[in-house]
Amino acid sequence: MSSGQLSKIFKWRKEDKKAPSIRPISTNSDLEVLPYGIKTFTDGVNPVADIVAIHGLNGHREKTWTVSGVNWLRDLLPSDILNARIMSWGYDANTHSKSQISAQYLYDHAKCLISDLCLKRELTKTQFRPIIFVVHSLGGIVLKSALIHSDAARHGALEGHRSIKLSTYGILFMGTPHQGSSGVRLGELMLNVASIFMKADDKILKHLKRDSELLQQQLGQYASISGDFVTKFAYEMFPTRIALCKTIMVVPQASAIIPGISDAEQIAIPANHLDMVKFASRENVGYEKVSGHLQILIERATDAVGVRWEEQGRIQMAQADVKEEFSLSFSLFGAPEIYHFVGRKAELYMINEAFQGDGSQRKVVTLHGLGGIGKTQLAVAFMKEQRHTYSAIFWLNGKTEDTLKQSFAGMAECLYNEYPCSTLLKTAVEEKNADQMIAAIKQWLSKKNNTRWMLVFDNVDNPRLRGIENPRGYDIGSYFPQAHQGSILITTRSSSLKLGKVVSVKKLLDIQESLTILTSTSGRVILDQDLHALELIKKLDGLPLALATAGAYLSQVSTSLEDYLHYYRTSWLKLQETSPNLPAYDLALYSTWNLSLEHIQNQNKSAERLLRLWAYFDNQDLWFQLLAAGREGSPEWFSTVVKDELSFNEVIRTLCDHALIESLQVSGGYGMHTCVHDWAVHVLNAENNISMARLALICVGLSVPSEKNLKDCAIQRRLLPHAHKCSEFVQSGIGLEHDNHENTLNAVDSLGVLYADQGKMEEAEAMYQRALKGKEKAWGPEHTSTLGTVHNLGLLYKLQGKMEEAEAMYQRALKGFEKAWGPEHTSTLDTVHNLGNLYKNQGKMEEAEAMYQRALKGFEKAWGPEHTSTLGTVNNLGNLYKNQGKMEEAEAMYQRALKGYEKAWGPEHKSTLGTVKNLGILYADQGKMEEAEAMFQRALKGYEKAWGPEHTSTLGTVHNLGLLYKLQGKMEEAEAMYQRALKGYEKAWGPEHTSTLDTVNNLGVLYADQSKMEEAEAMYQRVLKGKRMS
Repeated sequence: MSSGQLSKIFKWRKEDKKAPSIRPISTNSDLEVLPYGIKTFTDGVNPVADIVAIHGLNGHREKTWTVSGVNWLRDLLPSDILNARIMSWGYDANTHSKSQISAQYLYDHAKCLISDLCLKRELTKTQFRPIIFVVHSLGGIVLKSALIHSDAARHGALEGHRSIKLSTYGILFMGTPHQGSSGVRLGELMLNVASIFMKADDKILKHLKRDSELLQQQLGQYASISGDFVTKFAYEMFPTRIALCKTIMVVPQASAIIPGISDAEQIAIPANHLDMVKFASRENVGYEKVSGHLQILIERATDAVGVRWEEQGRIQMAQADVKEEFSLSFSLFGAPEIYHFVGRKAELYMINEAFQGDGSQRKVVTLHGLGGIGKTQLAVAFMKEQRHTYSAIFWLNGKTEDTLKQSFAGMAECLYNEYPCSTLLKTAVEEKNADQMIAAIKQWLSKKNNTRWMLVFDNVDNPRLRGIENPRGYDIGSYFPQAHQGSILITTRSSSLKLGKVVSVKKLLDIQESLTILTSTSGRVILDQDLHALELIKKLDGLPLALATAGAYLSQVSTSLEDYLHYYRTSWLKLQETSPNLPAYDLALYSTWNLSLEHIQNQNKSAERLLRLWAYFDNQDLWFQLLAAGREGSPEWFSTVVKDELSFNEVIRTLCDHALIESLQVSGGYGMHTCVHDWAVHVLNAENNISMARLALICVGLSVPSEKNLKDCAIQRRLLPHAHKCSEFVQSGIGLEHDNHENTLNAVDSLGVLYADQGKMEEAEAMYQRALKGKEKAWGPEHTSTLGTVHNLGLLYKLQGKMEEAEAMYQRALKGFEKAWGPEHTSTLDTVHNLGNLYKNQGKMEEAEAMYQRALKGFEKAWGPEHTSTLGTVNNLGNLYKNQGKMEEAEAMYQRALKGYEKAWGPEHKSTLGTVKNLGILYADQGKMEEAEAMFQRALKGYEKAWGPEHTSTLGTVHNLGLLYKLQGKMEEAEAMYQRALKGYEKAWGPEHTSTLDTVNNLGVLYADQSKMEEAEAMYQRVLKGKRMS
């Protein structure tokens, strides 16, 4: 058992959980009675108020409030509060029951709550009765959303829904997750709640997880109305048990309250999250507190709510005099016709909520996003959906100030046709005076009681912004009417245009929505069963314009999806240029971002150059330090961009402003949509720019860290996609020897290091060979930089099991270093040390020991006895002594190395773990199985954290765990380890690599020991065949 078989380690691959089976839709004959809607426990005696309870996640309108058969809402509270009707409302918030799956999202539940309460109260003629809500956990979020909806109900449109908010006097929140003073995000709190239950993957939980930020924005509107209610915040005092016997405070006190709300009080409930709403008797401390507060709320509710309704009556009387002289027939003249609009439910909801009101106070919403993302289509869909809400809707083309004025002219003619008695309009239209027409329209929009109009300013992509010189830009605000009333919707690519509520329009995340667009525009069927269609959808990454363009092309030709994908990769620009025009979009995919490019060129030339440079990186995750690594010897514009992070941010902000890139929250870098990146490659760089490709290569190559800690490993993984992009350029055959060839060639060499460290041996060899060829040409075969690459090739060949090639590289490097630096230089000693490793693996023990002793003596002299380079040789001497059967000497070396590594790098560094693993091997050879397993488990845990499950070094340790388990007689565990190692080696090295065959052989031995002779023979035959071929 050689130490070469026991190197680095990755995470264990956990067994995938089975997906939940889909339950067939129930027929009428087997439908169960679902606990949804209102359940009345008591009508009360001469009731003066309604108490409404709402359960939380996985709750039930009766069971949530019940313990030991006692439902306190039904069995206790009616006797203590006689004059209240007590009800409970249920909804589908189940995470793992076998009942029907609800299709409603959170805000649908909120609307359903309002609807159910309105119906109940209208049927019983109690619309004006005060309401006290008792809400648990998620039920509080549903209620807040419901009250927002109720407050926004318009005159003449679900007006009755407004009665619920007007009648609500008090709310008792019990363990409801708010974003409290501790700064805990709502999404984290929701996951806390979900973790109580075994499974949390139904529709409502998916919505909460995906849209927690959206949900937080929605509930942010609650702050403006929270002062209208008397609020009590009850919080749990004890932790709740979750999976794996862990306990957590599901909703801690700081998150169960909303600081700053007036007329609010905190209540401590001595129970966990689930039990805080279950009371078995009146003596329960929690019940005493809850019932006491409810009694006080009931006493004060009648007068307070009565005053509200009196005020509402006065408002309705004042509004009754509104005239309908401002209504126009619905028209979206000038807007593109949309036939295949899909998805965007969350965005439509946000827009609608932002526009709630009677128009007496102006509301503005700005839709911001990448060109082609579907902002205009979203605006059209919203107008169609809400057409009955507005008295008049006008669509204005804001592409330029001229097109905007033309739209106003058309609007003026439309108004004049409807109201020819308007003298100002008549004069302006007849004289075709644009400024007069705009003035007349603004005057009409400002008239008293004309508040229900909607203006849509589409494609305002070139606004005049403060501090930015832009001769072609214009001030969109100057076209708003003077009266602060009505509704205005704006679509723009500019994130700097922040008027009113800003809604960011992102790519489509649901693959089914993308599939629907491609299916409807192409006219092709069952695309969901076409793997090439799914690959294309993945490539187009939820960009509606790209999906529609592909569909339009496929609708007119018989080209297969496979061929289309081929053309997309190899002939992108020609494919786009020959695609049909789309009536729903004003520009084609290949030209839609040219407008943004023009604006960027006018604002910041360096931003335009960086956009072009990005074509030579991967589209995702560009960050400052990556670019700054290439500053030395770079062009002046680039050197200025990466001079410091503030300069970098200034340029990046310009690209973000036009939505061509976006910040990545997880990594802290910046990303570009794949289709924008394709445009940058095929349009901005129609001809390869060699200097920019070299610059990208230098940035990536010189950013490669040596693997010294977990942070460096993370950076290496982050660099891999960019390395793949650069390696395409390196292998294209374009010359790397130029004025800045030193940085370029060193960058290629570093790509080899990166690939080797990540277990990608073929890619590493290609980079080393290319770097070696370039260095030999530039500096000669004996230059120290050339020898460094030769040395690296030796390391790689050894890892690949190519021992003769490795020895040749090491000997060449050693001879060159001795000539250049002398026999005691540390670079010389590194090669000596690695020759020792090679000789040991070849079984040349005397030669190996001689190399190690020479290296150790030199390192101790150069670095000292505790330097990590010295310790590496000490560790390997331990390996050698173990193989020679010198167990005491081996253990002494290992212990010295381990002590030094722990001191230098800490207990989890990979070099520390390597020595831990070697001690495990030593103990196993000595028959100390418990000590061996302890060492292996420590090493395995650390390696999995550092490397992951498929790295070749990880697989070496997995293989040796198999050996250990076999020695312990744990045959099933041993086979599992061997099989995992074999699968990984076959993928990494191929079926005939020596490490692969070693594992095959050990499987054969294991099968033979288990008397599985056929399986054993198959393994042995495979080993013999592999060795003959090698």
